Amino acid sequence: MYLGLDLGTSELKALLLADDHGVVGVAHATLTVQRPQPQWSEQRPDAWIEALDSVMTALRARHPDAMRSVRAIGLSGHMHGAVLLDEADAVLRPAILWNDGRSAAQCELLTQAVPNLARITGNLAMPGFTAPKLLWVREHEPGIFARTRRVLLPKDWLRLAMSGEAVSDMSDASGTLWLDVARRDWSDELLAATGLTRAHMPRLVEGSAVSARIKPELAQRWGLPAGIPIAGGGGDNAASAVGMGLVAPGQGFVSLGTSGVIFVCTDGFAPNPARAVHAFCHALPGRWHQMSVMLSAASSVDWGVRAFGFADIPGFFHAAASLDNAARAQAPLFLPYLSGERSPHNDAQARGVLYGLTPAHSRADIAYAVVEGVGHGLRDGLDTLSRPPGARPLSLVGGGARSAWWSQLLADILQAPLALGAGGESGGALGAARLAWLADGGDEATVCTVPPRRGLFTPGEGTAELHQPRMERFRAVYAALKPVFAQGSA
Repeated sequence: MYLGLDLGTSELKALLLADDHGVVGVAHATLTVQRPQPQWSEQRPDAWIEALDSVMTALRARHPDAMRSVRAIGLSGHMHGAVLLDEADAVLRPAILWNDGRSAAQCELLTQAVPNLARITGNLAMPGFTAPKLLWVREHEPGIFARTRRVLLPKDWLRLAMSGEAVSDMSDASGTLWLDVARRDWSDELLAATGLTRAHMPRLVEGSAVSARIKPELAQRWGLPAGIPIAGGGGDNAASAVGMGLVAPGQGFVSLGTSGVIFVCTDGFAPNPARAVHAFCHALPGRWHQMSVMLSAASSVDWGVRAFGFADIPGFFHAAASLDNAARAQAPLFLPYLSGERSPHNDAQARGVLYGLTPAHSRADIAYAVVEGVGHGLRDGLDTLSRPPGARPLSLVGGGARSAWWSQLLADILQAPLALGAGGESGGALGAARLAWLADGGDEATVCTVPPRRGLFTPGEGTAELHQPRMERFRAVYAALKPVFAQGSA
């Protein structure tokens, strides 16, 4: 039996996995985000430990025999967050999260200070990453910065609380802008540029390696065997990929959550910072991955439902699907940049746009434009990634994948087959449990299997000719408006 813990922004999830790949039990604890100022996004780390105790207590109550059989624990979590600790490992301030946007100016400073940053990290400096957050703290909260003796990522703070050990894994550390991603080691140059040294950083291990062991008192409290190991674990997307068995070059997934992610495994470090591609270490040794991220995917649909008075999301999709091909060709275009955009533009000033409206257009036309626009945004990202010709289908996960009609539309726009697999909803928790299994000596071929396929969406005949002209106009509209976006809000 293996236990996976996934620290998300909105909840902490715990999952018990048997060695026949069956999920024995799951527990959830809700978390909330604090936004004390515009662009700020924070959480209290003590809320994470309260959530951890809640899910562990629940699993012990529901599955006591399974908890007594756990052989190892794995960790997954949202990336890029900054937990600042003093010399006694006490938390100095609320954690600054991945979707916090306060450090744009510090990104520019860091890029100027380290001109070869993109070569070292494989990524552009963006406010979501950890290093610019520390520069912001150094400038705006100098007293706290002076007392900072250690910086941990969110899931790694949970590890510290569970074991007393400060450790991170390669995939999560890739999102800090302090890691030399090709060498899988901390970069002294980038640490120095933010006023830090290796002494401030946790020890690094691979995601499938043993990182620490659980404290005896916590094992007793939660009904776990004494001294069981904690695997290195992974950042949420890398752990999710392990959970879906996506560990070989060319394998990948499309995630339709609040944001949209396209993740592709690579056998080497393959940066493309000019197109705002993220190049990170995978959670397994000797492997990397590329990732494109759009900030408003399913959240664009949520906005469309609210803004245009639809009763619910199914009604929104029903209206969008009512358009025939002739009506689709005349529908407005939607730029889904409601919160700016990462890949491929790295444009925090970009905004959502409905272009080409006429008196003849209806709510159904707008609904179609929104879901199509998300597809165009994902296609923009996919075209920046390295996928070999004839690559296997991309797995499709996330809440948006519940619509078969939208899934087919995305396959047509991306011109790539999309596969629905069982267990995709388990996300990082399943991957974390599998990494625990590997740390316990499990064989990769046995552990990292691809779940059974529940459906396959292949591009329809003639759909490339239907969507390509609108894709080109979509890109032209952004290019024309980019100078306007740069001027800021009206």
